[in-house]
Amino acid sequence: MKPRHHLYLDEELTARLDMLASKPGTSKSAIISDALREYLNRRATREVDDLLKHRLDRLSNQLGRIERDATVLLETLSLFVRYQLTVTAPLPEADKAAQVVGRERFRRFVDQVGRQLATGRSIDTPAGDGEPS
Repeated sequence: MKPRHHLYLDEELTARLDMLASKPGTSKSAIISDALREYLNRRATREVDDLLKHRLDRLSNQLGRIERDATVLLETLSLFVRYQLTVTAPLPEADKAAQVVGRERFRRFVDQVGRQLATGRSIDTPAGDGEPS
């Protein structure tokens, strides 16, 4: 047995409900039950949407800051590289010892970047005395 409810509806809603319930295979109780169920389901969905909206807004703001920081870092690096390439004179072909030292320095630089990325340490918290190894 289902619980009985007494509802008061205005004239317009009553007329519309009577019109819908006049079709074969329908009843006022079924129509009102379906409508109330849908209303309550939508309300719960809206609450979840509101919660997700705040999280998505926060994630969007964080991604915006990450994008801004990455742009600043890329510009900084590109300006530094351009400056280094324009200021530093190339090594003469005959200076094989200087070329070997340069290749070794670059190899150590790449190794250190790899270690920093692997350990998750930031560039401003290097291991040891802070000097490149």
